[in-house]
Amino acid sequence: MYRLKKEKEFNYFEAGEGKPIIVLHGLMGGLSNFNAVSDFFSTRGYKIVIPELPIYTMSLLKTNVKSFANYLHNFIEFKGFNEVILLGNSLGGHIGLYHTKLYPKKVKGLVITGSSGLYESAMGGGYTKRSDYEVIKKKAQEVFYDPEVATKDIVDEVYETVNDRNKLIKTLAIAKSAIRHNMAKDLPNMNTPTCIIWGKNDNVTPPDVAEEFNTLLPDSDLYWIDKCGHAAMMEHPEEFNEILHMWLNKRGF
Repeated sequence: MYRLKKEKEFNYFEAGEGKPIIVLHGLMGGLSNFNAVSDFFSTRGYKIVIPELPIYTMSLLKTNVKSFANYLHNFIEFKGFNEVILLGNSLGGHIGLYHTKLYPKKVKGLVITGSSGLYESAMGGGYTKRSDYEVIKKKAQEVFYDPEVATKDIVDEVYETVNDRNKLIKTLAIAKSAIRHNMAKDLPNMNTPTCIIWGKNDNVTPPDVAEEFNTLLPDSDLYWIDKCGHAAMMEHPEEFNEILHMWLNKRGF
């Protein structure tokens, strides 16, 4: 488990010294999903910072992509960072994109993997049988190419989330917000260098979503990981880290 720093309204994990990479987790994604990213880059000249996003702690009115992007901005200001690299998975990618739209000068580079923002298939649906553990287990397994990656801890966490009425209401609000904050019109105006790393077998945000991101973003590079679902940094951590490291070097970050 990560030991979180608690300062002001922020809870976050931090490791390493150097250029800041801020990691943005997804809707059902814990901070531990990025263990391999943190271990690798914190020893290679980067400061890895993983804030706990206020997904279930903001008022319902503020439970949306734009509020989360502003929360991220406040966090970056609090930390005193001038330029950051944002790395987001799923909803985290969407928050990173939206933050970059609002505060382009703050973001030196953007990394998205399995990001929402153009298409959302499964963020808020299918919870009618949420009390059935096996149904939730199957849903969690579908996120990955290899169902074994969905450990009991992961399934338990998803089950607990969708059976908590307050969290479920906010999950559904976020899913609606993700659709409302579709970024197709914004992306062509966003010139931030962007690394797109995508699982070829992603069922949640299918491969053509990655291709659309790559087409719409003016300065992006698209990399595929085979036999990989929605969370590449968990299923193929070594390959993910190699691609990202290569891209950061290529871009001089």
